[in-house]
Amino acid sequence: MARIPRIYHPEPLQGSREVQLSEQAAQHVGRVLRLGVGAELILFDGLGGEYTACLVESSRRHVRAKLLGFVARDSESPLSITLAQGVSKGERMDYTLQKAVELGVTHIVPLDTERSVVNLKGERREKKMAHWQGVIISACEQCGRNTIAQLLPWQSLDDWLASSVDGVGLLLDHRAETGLEGLSPATALTLLIGPEGGLSGSERTLASTRGYQGVRLGPRVLRTETAALTAIAILQSRWGDLG
Repeated sequence: MARIPRIYHPEPLQGSREVQLSEQAAQHVGRVLRLGVGAELILFDGLGGEYTACLVESSRRHVRAKLLGFVARDSESPLSITLAQGVSKGERMDYTLQKAVELGVTHIVPLDTERSVVNLKGERREKKMAHWQGVIISACEQCGRNTIAQLLPWQSLDDWLASSVDGVGLLLDHRAETGLEGLSPATALTLLIGPEGGLSGSERTLASTRGYQGVRLGPRVLRTETAALTAIAILQSRWGDLG
């Protein structure tokens, strides 16, 4: 049995009305999936729950769907995780965001650090943020989440550390003496992870003074994308909804 496509709709959904899909969603449904009138869809607006729907128009310019019924399905983890990630290059960052969303993170913060190699400004930075937002939405569509993980503003590490920590602050650092196994149960966590070259000594010290606890994941040095996803999976297994 073929899987019914899940599509994010950026406007609130309600009742049994007909809705016109966004241009991007329409291209995906009409040109990529080649779905015709009568095809089933699942639509969600990021506000919780989802709607069963069927296509009532499918052309090159317009794709409309009729809402059939609301399903109050919730796939969010009881553990709130904010990923504060030093920006890595190209596909590494995309991969990190995609898999972090699949693993249930609630917030993602792209960070500029001393060793960051990605240095975009102005319009190029805005385009990259729009691209990352698309990665996050696609990941939510694929994995069955009905709440969109929030992409927070791209900012410097110094600015981020000036704000209060959401829950328990953890700094992934292979030099740390303790691991995740010694942590007390929590309902909210912030994971701080450096880019490819890691955080500098002064950055680690600053994070420590702002309440972040250094933790290690094992005897090997992991790539930035591996470290993020490994830590999230372990934490979700212990206090979230994996396992």
